Amino acid sequence: MNENHVQLSSKDILEKEFKTAMRGYNQVEVDEFLDTIIKDYDKLNQQIQKLQFENDKLRKQTEQTRSRTNQPNHQVNYDVLKRLSNLEKEVFGKKIAD
Repeated sequence: MNENHVQLSSKDILEKEFKTAMRGYNQVEVDEFLDTIIKDYDKLNQQIQKLQFENDKLRKQTEQTRSRTNQPNHQVNYDVLKRLSNLEKEVFGKKIAD
């Protein structure tokens, strides 16, 4: 059985008929319990859908962030090179003068 596959829908639970026996369960109690199960089941399905939507949204945001990060930022590279050059002049310029 696939772990992601749900066997019953809320409609299946609602429409389930149980046979009665001489010493069977109280039909009203069973129906009330099944109604509670259906409500919980529907809430869980809504929560799953919401989380799947949120997960998809976060995956897209992550992918967009990765694609932006992988693009070279020439201005930052230029600034780093300029600072490095100034640092080299400061360090090596003093040594040459000494």
